[in-house]
Amino acid sequence: MTASETDLTASDITWDLETLISDAGSADALLVEAQAIADDIETYRGKVASLDGPGLADLMTQMGKVNELVSRAGHYGMLKFSENMGDAERAADMQRIQEQATVLSTGLVFVELEFAAADDDHVVEVLSHERLDFCRHYLENLRRNRPFLLSEPEEKILIETSVSGANAWVRLFSEQTSAITVESPAAEGEMVSLEEGLSALQSPDRDIRAKASDSVTAGLKPGLKNRAFIYNTLLLDKSVDDRLRGFDTWLSSRNLSNEASDESVNALIEAVVSRYDIPQRWYRLKAKVLGMEVLADYDRMAPIASSDSKVGWAEATEIVRDAYNSFSPELADVIGEFIDNGWIDAPIRPGKQPGAFCAYTVPSHHPYVLLNWTGRHRDVLTLAHELGHGAHAYLSRKQGIFHHSTPLTLAETASVFGETVTNKRLVNQMDDPLAKFSLLASTVDDSIATVFRQIAMNQFEDLCHNSRRNDGEISVDQFGEFWMQTQRDMVGDSVELTDNYSSWWSYIPHFMGTPGYVYAYAYGQLLALSVYAQFEKSGDEFVPAYLELLSAGGSMAPEDLASIVNCDLADSKFWSAGLEIVDQQLAEAEAASELI
Repeated sequence: MTASETDLTASDITWDLETLISDAGSADALLVEAQAIADDIETYRGKVASLDGPGLADLMTQMGKVNELVSRAGHYGMLKFSENMGDAERAADMQRIQEQATVLSTGLVFVELEFAAADDDHVVEVLSHERLDFCRHYLENLRRNRPFLLSEPEEKILIETSVSGANAWVRLFSEQTSAITVESPAAEGEMVSLEEGLSALQSPDRDIRAKASDSVTAGLKPGLKNRAFIYNTLLLDKSVDDRLRGFDTWLSSRNLSNEASDESVNALIEAVVSRYDIPQRWYRLKAKVLGMEVLADYDRMAPIASSDSKVGWAEATEIVRDAYNSFSPELADVIGEFIDNGWIDAPIRPGKQPGAFCAYTVPSHHPYVLLNWTGRHRDVLTLAHELGHGAHAYLSRKQGIFHHSTPLTLAETASVFGETVTNKRLVNQMDDPLAKFSLLASTVDDSIATVFRQIAMNQFEDLCHNSRRNDGEISVDQFGEFWMQTQRDMVGDSVELTDNYSSWWSYIPHFMGTPGYVYAYAYGQLLALSVYAQFEKSGDEFVPAYLELLSAGGSMAPEDLASIVNCDLADSKFWSAGLEIVDQQLAEAEAASELI
């Protein structure tokens, strides 16, 4: 492989996972150390509810050590597995680590249950102690979970059976989807990964996009019935868990973990659905610019410009560094750590987990980013997006293990912000009207995919969960009907949904592993756009507040975190204001289209 080929495929951009376990020698050794601490914590049994501030701080310090050790081991196993999900040895290692971690968690469940049951007045007094700053918000959230907790024996059973239950089905789904291959739309007879097949939907050549649609559908077909069974099983498992815990709706447990009320989430969903005119307006404009009467589903991600040029890794990282530096040199230095120090795994490989993600790992270590680099311009924005997650994780490490991560509703703030900064930087540097419109179009495409498509997927989940609970097992055809119905609600008559598209719900991992997750994308996108609007209004004065927000991690409630950057999540008009920003993006693209 030549130097240019290496750059275009990012084939030499791989991470070093061994630093996660280097001081212990193995993931198993980390778990042995964690078990020893857990054994000591057993002496607190029956005493947690009556501990004073210093006593509770001592206990939580020990709990933090256990969590950190277990998380290091778990991330090592998971990330090694993500490199090649077809490797039986890696799969077995990950499973063993999960099982050992489950034993540890089961033994310590009494701590959370006893604290949750403590007297209210006592808890208020105890939590005021300054030594509990490192875990106060975490403990407050435990109290919010109190109505939905079961007895210790019941909680132990659910934890123990999760490894052989829901987690096992999610793993099976991941292994099946990572093994899917499709015929290359550009080279007849050549088989490529599902990820590469989906990437071809961004080709400027409509024939290739249509072939990609056929290839992806053909690749999804053989295991479709199995994936439908997996989803049915997971839907049932969640309904049982929700019933036992007393949650009102299938989404309530997700809202609780996101520190959001059912009412506020419903307001978000209703606000987005009420503005389905935005994606419909955009798809009609895009069809006009592309010279089509109406877009097909496989045309939605088509680029406006006709060039199918590739972007090399060196150019992409320079673009992203420059964009971040234009906002904050400190943030540019942080993402430079990822690029320069082996914290990213970029190339496509057989069996590699599809998509892209950032793994926070633990505060004592650095995060990691996984990509599937195809060299397309959209990959540059994916890189900027995931490095935003990485910067958030890196800056919040000082909060410690209990407050390192934010709720999902704020998890997209830095990623979308970083992506927006990168896009805006590129747009402002362009003089060519077509190139500028192409980038503006990409911005609108992303907003629509992140806000409206994710809410449409939430509506698909809503149909699936409620139907499984009320009517029993869902057939493959019914899943397809639910998918097409909720997608058609979003696009109206602005996009022709082909028969092929009815099975495309079946490769999306969020439905399986994190039910209810997808609305957080819309939440995060609208919040991030509002945050970016604050930056455009305030300029450089905004930067310190934004860095404070990222550094705060999950140490406060979402409303308090957002207030750092002058966003009021409690305002019922907040979501409508965010949607107006998307509308403005579209208006800007409409104006630019008149110049090409």
